[in-house]
Amino acid sequence: MYMVLLIFQVVICTVLVGLILIQKGQGADIGAVFGGGGSQTVFGARGAGNFLSHTTAVIGAVFFLNSLGLAYLSDHSGSNALSGIALPSAVPMTTAAPVVAAPTQSVATTASLAAAAVSSASAGKPLATP
Repeated sequence: MYMVLLIFQVVICTVLVGLILIQKGQGADIGAVFGGGGSQTVFGARGAGNFLSHTTAVIGAVFFLNSLGLAYLSDHSGSNALSGIALPSAVPMTTAAPVVAAPTQSVATTASLAAAAVSSASAGKPLATP
């Protein structure tokens, strides 16, 4: 559906450019430069417009609506911009956990050393380690 609307958009754009280029502008005649003719009227000397100006307005409205449709489809489509690109496979990253040295002394030994340090500090003796 998106591709059909995109091709239709290019066709509408080409037709719209062609219609605009074949029209004669309102101030194109030399009399309008010097203030003559219908230069003071709202729609020019020819009136409200002819077939080409009405067709240009209709094609312009279709171009606008088609642009809105393309914008809606591009935003709500199931694929994304990377759908045609092969992405690398997800490899689980392993990080090395910090190595913590296991305690070499047991809790009881640590408690007895603390008690010995307190008793030796109060007695003035040097601390003996097992």
